[in-house]
Amino acid sequence: MTKARKYFGALALISGATLSLVACSNNKHTNSSNANKTNHKFSETVPVKSIKKGGTLTYALETDSPFTGIFLPELSDTTIDTEVQSPGLESLFSTDDQYKINNKGAATFKLNRKAKTITIEVKKGVKWSDGKQVNAKDVEFAYEIIANKDSKSQRYTESLADIVGLAEYHEGKSKKISGIEMPDGENGRKVVLHFKQMKPGMLQSGNGYFWECAEPYHYLKDVPFSKLLSSDKVRKSPLFFGPFRVSNIVRGQSVSWERNPYYWRGTPNFEKVTASVVSSSSATQAIKSHKFDIADVVNTQWDQTKNATDTNFIGEVPLSYSYLAFKVGKWDKKLGKNVENKNAKMNNPALRKAMAYAMNIDAVAKRYYQGLAFRVNTLIPEQFGDFSDSSIKGYPYNLKKANQLLDKAGYKKKGEFRVQPNGKKLTINLAVRNNATTAEPVWRNYIQQWKKIGLNVKFVGGRPMEFNNWVQAVQSDDPKIDVFEGGWSLSSEPSPNDLYSAAAPYNMARFVSPVQSKLLADIDSEKAFNHKYRVDAFRKWQKWMYNEAYVVPTTNSYSITAVNKKVTGWSLKPSATNWFSAGFVK
Repeated sequence: MTKARKYFGALALISGATLSLVACSNNKHTNSSNANKTNHKFSETVPVKSIKKGGTLTYALETDSPFTGIFLPELSDTTIDTEVQSPGLESLFSTDDQYKINNKGAATFKLNRKAKTITIEVKKGVKWSDGKQVNAKDVEFAYEIIANKDSKSQRYTESLADIVGLAEYHEGKSKKISGIEMPDGENGRKVVLHFKQMKPGMLQSGNGYFWECAEPYHYLKDVPFSKLLSSDKVRKSPLFFGPFRVSNIVRGQSVSWERNPYYWRGTPNFEKVTASVVSSSSATQAIKSHKFDIADVVNTQWDQTKNATDTNFIGEVPLSYSYLAFKVGKWDKKLGKNVENKNAKMNNPALRKAMAYAMNIDAVAKRYYQGLAFRVNTLIPEQFGDFSDSSIKGYPYNLKKANQLLDKAGYKKKGEFRVQPNGKKLTINLAVRNNATTAEPVWRNYIQQWKKIGLNVKFVGGRPMEFNNWVQAVQSDDPKIDVFEGGWSLSSEPSPNDLYSAAAPYNMARFVSPVQSKLLADIDSEKAFNHKYRVDAFRKWQKWMYNEAYVVPTTNSYSITAVNKKVTGWSLKPSATNWFSAGFVK
């Protein structure tokens, strides 16, 4: 499974094992409380040794497709793009190891629940890689990019629209976002965000109610919003305020970085960083031959990788899950929300649950993932403590139950396969990413399992899809797709609102329910500042999702990183500042 990252309340797709919540950060997203699910134990950090300044770090970008190279987190959709940017991309805020925002980062943070405000002050000396101070307008500009329809950002969400005036700006009713106040003017360093209501997760990074990045207004202001995505200032010569700045880009293949001489924390230990694409099939050999200093382990190749010499393996069980989702509607661009089709082929909970029960997930995890993957039962991972409902048992392999569900719902057998309750032929078209060498055999196995219960399931296009084509097809609601697999690497604040609400673009199953809308609202309500109330709200939502089965969680897996023993200071902890703090051993 591809690595997860530390995310800041935004959504994106990754080419490896999961879809993801990502935005601006240079840290890995970690939590290993789920380690007892497997027989493996990994440290989160490499041994700490004396560091010498200098040297070029080589970093593997594991993907079977070229990266798109959108160096703007407000517009980028893939975690591979976030990973490409990570040496330079930095959040405004630092966190502790429980993801609580602190004031050790590029900006300070102060929440006033009574006034319904959050005050952000960028620290003096935090500068873009061209030497200009990051200012209040840069903070506001990031919101304008997200909310301006011309930019076509996927990041605009119902959660962000809690900021006063953001919805009006998004709809073109206002030229300014009224709820973003700059007390010292655009060139000042202070921003006050005004909210319609305060949310219980606002003290946690990744909550989705405010953006945690800034963008260089002075550099990008002359680029129309509609041209940002294709602009050379975004694709070829981006600015960052993180430890490194871009020195060279080979489109889709590699990025070379040099130290940002204006970095606010000081001089990074590495002098240069080179990040290059390597295919998943070549990852093990690349690790064993020390082609890269930092590289992810492909779990299906763990047995071939684990004996690599002069290598430290560090690992985590990330806040993530893979899933199976059922298309029951479409995204309405004009309305800016999902519209469910009650007559959609997959809009029958019995059919959805039957498919889930027919999946031999435990056997697949054991055979293909060498003890590093495991079945998950609910959409709120256990790392979130009592927010996760351990009473939900998921859909363990049970062909008898699957057949009973289909029989009762009227899916009668007609020859080898079942037909719909209305008597029409039933062919289910499945969209799968070609994200690993095991993708095709794993999903052909599941297709055979579904055949055992009389369901005729076929790959869209006859085989797993190239990742970028899959992204386009799933996001655009290609009518050929009935079911798709994916996954989420979750934000460090557990609210699922940005994933599954009626107005969430990333609710790609496109289901809509007034009941669910109320359940999600309860999770993020003022009442939910009371922990017990919020726990109860989370559990009610999980039970509803389990009963409806629009999205069925399948697996999670260790994320393992191979680190050359000549590197020290590399850590998977949320508070880590690897690109600044890590270095080569003296």
